[in-house]
Amino acid sequence: MKKIKFAILGLGRIGRLHADTIITNPNSELVSINDPKNNEINNLKKKYLCQVMSIDDIASDDQIKGLLICTPTETHVDLIKKFLHTKKAVFCEKPLDLNLKKVENIVQLVRDTKSQVMVGFNRRFDPHFAKLKLHLIQKEIGIIEQIIITSRDPSPPTIEYITQSGGIFKDMAIHDFDMAVFLVGEKIHSISALGSNLVSKKIEQAGDYDTANILMKTVSGKQISIINSRRTTYGYDQRVEVHGSKGILKVNNPPLTEIELANESGATKERLHTFFMTRYADAYKNQIDYFIECIKKKSMPKPDVQDGHYALYLAENALKSARTGRTIYLS
Repeated sequence: MKKIKFAILGLGRIGRLHADTIITNPNSELVSINDPKNNEINNLKKKYLCQVMSIDDIASDDQIKGLLICTPTETHVDLIKKFLHTKKAVFCEKPLDLNLKKVENIVQLVRDTKSQVMVGFNRRFDPHFAKLKLHLIQKEIGIIEQIIITSRDPSPPTIEYITQSGGIFKDMAIHDFDMAVFLVGEKIHSISALGSNLVSKKIEQAGDYDTANILMKTVSGKQISIINSRRTTYGYDQRVEVHGSKGILKVNNPPLTEIELANESGATKERLHTFFMTRYADAYKNQIDYFIECIKKKSMPKPDVQDGHYALYLAENALKSARTGRTIYLS
């Protein structure tokens, strides 16, 4: 079978990561890139042995079957719209947008055109979390009762990023909202969130929180807790615990290596990852490999735009709860 030809819009950190995955997959080929604001674009063209093309030329090139949108968030919806009628499969980094109405609109358009559009919630493809989901499907711990998701970053992002990202609920917890719904397999009935500023005065002045706790209840009464912080002293903290009627499942933090030292002074382990791109390296690769398989099989990928919309909807209501101090009941 011929290799699937890809184009990438946006060659920042994530775009380059995806490009590396595409060029190493035997079923795909990177033929075009586009990023007018990237000063390294000519060097990247040489590195990936591809062409630099305009967005219009990429849209009109019938040989290109797959498109990755890795541009700033505010461009996502318009770019998806542009490619909906080109018969190209589209992968778009999260979030789809910060405006819920705009996302609702693109959900309807994707549904109407029956297009293949995938949203980049990469954590579903982490080997540890994917195995956890498999155990849940097989009901190895019976009926789910409680889920606890811990997500703490080693250090805060820049203030420039925070002022454009939508804040902790939309740029950080949004991954956890998607993971929560993915694991529990139900819609959310109510959401209550607390936001505090315990790390940085600058984050507070920018109108965001640096510490958050979110409690959600599903339609059947299952409880989900999400714990977020912009700062840790010990590395990238990413854990999940699921308690069920017959037992408990846990995903703990994977260390940089599995080496453990034990002597008369005690036992020590390797430290944790300090960067999300190393902690989730396998997840990023696996999601693009999966997207390529969906194109080959002409199947609809997950997570899709409806998943992207729902995660943003939960983030929006978590922010509302944190600001008002009220529990928000969802329709």
